[in-house]
Amino acid sequence: MVINDNTAAQRFEATVDGALCVLEYRIRDKTLSLDHAGVPDVVAGRGIAAALTKHALDRARERGMIVIPNCAYVAAWIKRHPEYADLVRRTDDAFRVDQSVGASPDSDGV
Repeated sequence: MVINDNTAAQRFEATVDGALCVLEYRIRDKTLSLDHAGVPDVVAGRGIAAALTKHALDRARERGMIVIPNCAYVAAWIKRHPEYADLVRRTDDAFRVDQSVGASPDSDGV
């Protein structure tokens, strides 16, 4: 799967079987806020959201960035992969979003 960083749209993207899958983000200084993983139902369950998340976190590490996992899916993924926990900043009001909407830890994105 090819994952591209669409900086103009502020999202990582992968097209799978014609379906656009995304992980939306915002950057401020050296902080990467991961805000929403979106994988259409037609390609759900294939690990696409996980691949987008891992890609984003690997890029953050390479760039020396701090990550704010505002997306419930991303936060759950990081809990299952503690080798990425060192990237996470727990609080930053400038990037907080409503946590009541999001994916469960076992889903493949919203």
